Amino acid sequence: MTDHKVPPILKPIRDVGIVGYGAYIPRYRLPASEVARIWKAGSGGLLIEEKAVSGLDEDVITMSIEAARNALARAEIDPSEIRAVWVGSESHPYAVKPTSTVVAEAIGATPHTQAADWEFACKAGTEAIQAAIGFVGSEMARFALAIGMDTAQARPGDPLEYTAGAGGAAFLLGPAEISLATIESSYSFATDTPDFFRRANEKYPEHGERFTGEPSYFKHITSAAQALMQAIEASPSDYQHVVFHQPNTKFPQRVGRALGFKPEQIETGLLVPLIGNTYAGSALVGLTAVLDVAEPGDRILLVSYGSGAGSDAISLRATELLPERHNLAPQTQDYIARRTEIDYATYARFRGKLTMK
Repeated sequence: MTDHKVPPILKPIRDVGIVGYGAYIPRYRLPASEVARIWKAGSGGLLIEEKAVSGLDEDVITMSIEAARNALARAEIDPSEIRAVWVGSESHPYAVKPTSTVVAEAIGATPHTQAADWEFACKAGTEAIQAAIGFVGSEMARFALAIGMDTAQARPGDPLEYTAGAGGAAFLLGPAEISLATIESSYSFATDTPDFFRRANEKYPEHGERFTGEPSYFKHITSAAQALMQAIEASPSDYQHVVFHQPNTKFPQRVGRALGFKPEQIETGLLVPLIGNTYAGSALVGLTAVLDVAEPGDRILLVSYGSGAGSDAISLRATELLPERHNLAPQTQDYIARRTEIDYATYARFRGKLTMK
């Protein structure tokens, strides 16, 4: 029988790391006060200032291309060397037609590449990263590109309208020796917990109400983080930065305290007050913000969460190559600072809230 006292971590044969990374956040911002003005309600104590909204000419494909180009700029490799392009999202533009092939074509990775779309709610991006680690770590490929990207999805008047933002990030995985941050180890935790879902023909997702907090988000993130740290004999004090999935401001702060992390360890990657929950890109955009300021030797813990439900925990360490690549592409804070405020009517038009028949 298998001994499960020490959690079975995911460790590839060859050491793998992040060779390039890049974020993309649309410039349009919808203030939380504007949502409250229309629906005559408060923000439920979520502490959200505003959220990013994709424009009329933006979708998961166009935003993924921008993030991928930023990752390639930092990696400084020929895109024809990429053997996999994987895009995780809840809002792929097509029901039948892959996002990944369009992205691969646009960045110059075709035709000698594998392409696929990934789906696991808000952890679709880290799911793609886990697969890319295995693809590179097994030596099936030298480079694999993993992307987490989403547009804002929320029923009009729903509390999600305060938090459901747009944006995401791309990560090029490759050999550890040329990486900006090495993957120390990873672990995944999943159960069948129906906290949030959207059936095929429904436009907006539904809440699982009482399942959302304790049995879903907190159980999965806590279990994944604790198991990974136990397996690699690490403690919260060993990390300079930690990034959790950010459905709102309260949840990541609460789970961080429960796990023993200090507010300053969480602060850099906590971007949801300004850009909202970017679903598949939520934790990943936070990771790009951390990588933008991390110093060589800094350890980073990333823990995603996807409804349905599951969490991926990944331990990383920044290398000496990271600081010299910071400015080869726009930094995450550059995208946050680049903003154009819109009202609710413009948001409704951009997001197709009004159906004309």
